[in-house]
Amino acid sequence: MRVLVTGGSGQLGHDVCTRLAANKIDYKGTSSADFNIVNSDDTINSIVSYKPDVIVHCAAYTAVDKAESEIALCRDINVDGTAHIAEAARLLNAKLVYISTDYVFSGQGVLPYEIDSPIMPCSVYGRSKADGETQVKAWTEKHFIIRISWAFGVNGSNFVKTMLRLAQSNNEINVVNDQIGSPTYTADLAALICEMVKTEKYGVYHATNEGYCSWAEFAQLIMNDSGLKTKINPISSDKYVSVAKRPLNSRLSKVSLDINGFSRLPSWQDALKKYIASLSNQ
Repeated sequence: MRVLVTGGSGQLGHDVCTRLAANKIDYKGTSSADFNIVNSDDTINSIVSYKPDVIVHCAAYTAVDKAESEIALCRDINVDGTAHIAEAARLLNAKLVYISTDYVFSGQGVLPYEIDSPIMPCSVYGRSKADGETQVKAWTEKHFIIRISWAFGVNGSNFVKTMLRLAQSNNEINVVNDQIGSPTYTADLAALICEMVKTEKYGVYHATNEGYCSWAEFAQLIMNDSGLKTKINPISSDKYVSVAKRPLNSRLSKVSLDINGFSRLPSWQDALKKYIASLSNQ
């Protein structure tokens, strides 16, 4: 099996490449230096020349707030770019993994979203990822659409690193406590992806670490596991100003994993402990 990973230097792409290497699977991690996914010919020609059996599409525009003013750029990357990747997959008859997000939902209610819950994005970013899903479904049936939330990994920036940085210069940090979801450790997700692509169990999946928490609860455990004394002050979302609307409910049902025989990811608390340890060893 030969695998091409877009966004290979990003947070998830890096861990997917690491996992593929550990499994001795032939792979190529690509970046914008290899091809520009906004350019159809550049993308398709580059991917076809490599002849992968699997494409793991991790590259994306993820600046949620900036997307509200950079609508065209966000959609160029997340919608048109994804269409080009999906077209290449169809030409090669290759399997395609598309990483999506909880932002495709409205973010309302308290129940976990199922894979077939209504798509109702409340932000430019969320709409672009939802439309990316539509492109994937239109171009190829051999797809795995994986929705995640609150990602963190060793490569790139994330909430955990931000909290650790702020704790160095602040005795107290205000963190919202009414947005509920599940953190996703990219190393755990990468292992699941590498198992999925060995199968033909195509479709839509939700894959986050087990359990739910608020951002404030997440921040508090980051402090505890890191041995830091910084106080976390829980605040409501209306006291935290952001350009894009954030979902209050990011709970995702993992029933689709169970039905198809895939193991759920470990608890988010377990994932955080492993991650903190990995940062200490760097």
